[in-house]
Amino acid sequence: MDKVSENPFKNRMADGTPLMIVTALFVTLYLVSNIMAVKVIGLAGIFYFDAGTITFPFAYMLGDVLTELWGFRTAKRVIWATFLCNIILVVCTQMGVWLPSPDHLQETATAYNHIFTYVPRIVLGSLTGFLLGELSNAWIMEKIKLRMKGRRLWVRTIGSSMVGYLFDTLPFVLIAFAGVVSTHELLLMLAFQYFAKLIIETTMGTPMAYAVIYWAKKKMKKRGN
Repeated sequence: MDKVSENPFKNRMADGTPLMIVTALFVTLYLVSNIMAVKVIGLAGIFYFDAGTITFPFAYMLGDVLTELWGFRTAKRVIWATFLCNIILVVCTQMGVWLPSPDHLQETATAYNHIFTYVPRIVLGSLTGFLLGELSNAWIMEKIKLRMKGRRLWVRTIGSSMVGYLFDTLPFVLIAFAGVVSTHELLLMLAFQYFAKLIIETTMGTPMAYAVIYWAKKKMKKRGN
């Protein structure tokens, strides 16, 4: 007797193009965010944030899509795979720092070393915040979905992110920038990054989540025909 699948939609999509694309973009955006985080941006001497803040909410959006379409279990696997990819980033870039460079390219080597010697600390903070933030975000999103019986996607994308960003931003900023910037700048970074991520998630990430989910479900319907 054939085994009945628990969720036909998830199982039909499990090996399909939508999951592959969403996963690839999810991993890429986290790696890009870690590298961009090396640069601290200051606006009017009041707002301080790392450049990765710009791309980070879109990774969270894709995490919401993963949980929404394929469930917490699949999202958790992708989160751990991304964790491994971040470690590979640190190891490989650090190898580049250790390898010798010819004298006539010393200026380029110095710039590379300056950036990627700094990345491990950024990634350490990011990995800590990433696991705490993404796992709590995915778990809470699924709980809200069950409680609301699948209605009002925007409530769970924004509601879960409010908690996820707190667990992500706090350890990331403290580990990555404590002792590098002043206490005043550190506090401003914490506040601005949290609310900036939440605003980007609300105004841009959630509408994009609706679009990606619509596209993925449309692909599934085509395969079912």
